[in-house]
Amino acid sequence: MNATVPEPQALRTHYPYWRQLQTRWGDNDIYGHMNNVVHYQLFDTVVNRFYAEDAGWDPATSEAIGITPETRCRYFKQLRYPDPVDAGVRAAHVGRKSLVFDIGLFRQGDSDPAAIGHFVHVFVARACQQQTVPVPPGILAAVRRMMAGVDESGKG
Repeated sequence: MNATVPEPQALRTHYPYWRQLQTRWGDNDIYGHMNNVVHYQLFDTVVNRFYAEDAGWDPATSEAIGITPETRCRYFKQLRYPDPVDAGVRAAHVGRKSLVFDIGLFRQGDSDPAAIGHFVHVFVARACQQQTVPVPPGILAAVRRMMAGVDESGKG
């Protein structure tokens, strides 16, 4: 467990997009806390939920798909079942063919994070996954709305 203080950008106010995610019984490991792989599943879930709900992106039929060449996570507090987790997302970088997201996982009601993540998505053609393509227009528009602090769910 990393005992250092989270970066200032890891405060709740840093993230414009929010979703609540629920931990599951099987998320706990033998030590009684959420296994580290689950943090990455939560990062992936909240980013793809943003794509689906706010950008109208359908991963099953889209011509472009996002691959993840880089991730990282810093841990500050334990999470465990049955903790509800507030997942906050912000776009840290918007490129022509890639996006970088910062994600904060907060125990419900906490002001500082249990973990913060970094997630890079590079978009590639579904038909030829070696060929990078521009960020799909719907996703790009949703990211710009997010960066402006507009969360279409009304929860942001």
